[in-house]
Amino acid sequence: MRCQYCNCAESKVIDSRPTEEGNSIRRRRECMGCGRRFTTYEKIEMLPLMVVKRDGRRETFDAQKIKAGILHACEKLPVSMQQILAALEGEGIRAERKSVYDDLDTLRDYGMEIRKVSGKNGGYYVPERDFALSELKLLVDAVQAARFLSEKESMALIRKLAALSSAHEAELLRREVVVTGRAKSGSEDVCRNVDTLHAAIAGNSRITFRYFDWDLQGRRSFRPKTYEASPIALCWEDENYYLVAYGAPHGLTHYRVDKMTEITATGVPRESNDETRSFDPAVYSQQVFGMFRGEQCRMKLRFENSLAGVVLDRFGRDRLLVPDGPDHFVFQADISVSPTFLGWLAGFGGRAEIVFPASAAEAYRDFLRRALSAAE
Repeated sequence: MRCQYCNCAESKVIDSRPTEEGNSIRRRRECMGCGRRFTTYEKIEMLPLMVVKRDGRRETFDAQKIKAGILHACEKLPVSMQQILAALEGEGIRAERKSVYDDLDTLRDYGMEIRKVSGKNGGYYVPERDFALSELKLLVDAVQAARFLSEKESMALIRKLAALSSAHEAELLRREVVVTGRAKSGSEDVCRNVDTLHAAIAGNSRITFRYFDWDLQGRRSFRPKTYEASPIALCWEDENYYLVAYGAPHGLTHYRVDKMTEITATGVPRESNDETRSFDPAVYSQQVFGMFRGEQCRMKLRFENSLAGVVLDRFGRDRLLVPDGPDHFVFQADISVSPTFLGWLAGFGGRAEIVFPASAAEAYRDFLRRALSAAE
């Protein structure tokens, strides 16, 4: 150990003690050349355990990979008690059947699903799961957030999703479910409606249906006529399910699925034209704000730079944002001039404006005037 003062290689240890952390040794030394004292710290170098692969590559040992490999190998492959005892014996572990049974019960208590198969070739195995717990949690959250589903339909779907997991994981999912008290649809026909609509689209059939709104007392108020339309696609927008359909006299329009009832496939082939054949659900949802229709036009909008993320989230990451001075950008899109769109734009105050067409800019000014008048 060389002296830091005179570079002498000879020194003697006067005092040694472990540090408070316990991961190193502190030694007080005295130089044999100049007699001055200095302190050194000695630590154990922790070398990671390396695994040599078949192709010669080396990688750090990962116990989780071993565990995952064993679990995957055991999926749907029963292992008899004799095989388990023999495997333990091969590892130098002598065990009785009762202790192995107790160990299996302990693994079950900690959430691992271990199933038993009876018979000549029976044994124990870990079943394969198509969904990880995190994936099921995402699906459960989506069901909970879906306002177009009634509380009863939501709970039924969540129970089915929970059945795709182990008993322990299903209990975890049920503990995190919060459906009661959320704003949910009052209709319990959504799942049946979706089935009927999917079948009509796949079978190229027109449909008839009745449509209702909610009155002030929360009761269904049916519109007087029976609708006939050619179903094009189902879209999820603003936490509601919509059917986009084509029919006279409005052409392409949409209906909330939870407000549709008495849906019947007529067997008459759907209407086909350039508008229906070129329909793109993603483009349609970008053009129609909150599924409220209005006069569609090519629009140029100007925003402050701080709103770039908001614009890209709403219209898509592939939009071209063109700088307009140091603090603003402009972009163009096909948008329906509806009260929902104008309200969305007004929410940004003076940080957003319509550049053209003049008719849309005037509609926006008129919207703001009426909003100010209503607030007075």
